Amino acid sequence: MAVLIPPGDEFDAILSSGITPRLLLHCCCAPCASYVIEYLSPLFLITALFYNPNIQAREEYDKRAAELRKLLMIAEYPSEVEMEISDYEAASFEDAAAPFWDEPEGGRRCRACFELRLGATASRAKKGGFEFFASTLSVSPHKNAALLNDIGGAFAEKYGVNYLHSDFKKRNGYSRSVELSKQYGLYRQNYCGCLPKT
Repeated sequence: MAVLIPPGDEFDAILSSGITPRLLLHCCCAPCASYVIEYLSPLFLITALFYNPNIQAREEYDKRAAELRKLLMIAEYPSEVEMEISDYEAASFEDAAAPFWDEPEGGRRCRACFELRLGATASRAKKGGFEFFASTLSVSPHKNAALLNDIGGAFAEKYGVNYLHSDFKKRNGYSRSVELSKQYGLYRQNYCGCLPKT
């Protein structure tokens, strides 16, 4: 399985309680979400959170949000997947990334970006009474799943919400996301979100 189930009685108790747990799933884009939601929807009641202040420009942000909405309208899941689209907050990303603009992709700028998005997801999960939070980011072959899991785990401790440790690219998760993107006619962007400073 792609999901690394966190060991422990609390997780087992939630999944065996007979009540489907609620998951706040940070979604970076529709293509990545396509596989992750397909995979997780039999286990969770999912709310897809589109919170990506790193995406430049505003038109691109709106386009990716619209594609996620499109996916959720046409794909079939065991239960309805709700969606929450955040306001465009580019300034929060600019502030977090400012010290690291000269670093290459995958460096400290990416870590700051992951912390911003996963921190916001964990906070909203706590406020919304979700049992779990997670992110679709690890489905990308360009994203460091171990780093994402370290960050997610730290926010789980901070906010007291379970984090779903995962590496969704494993067991052909990324390939499945490409297949589903074609099936649903999803827009696949050619950059993560932030653009190099000129």
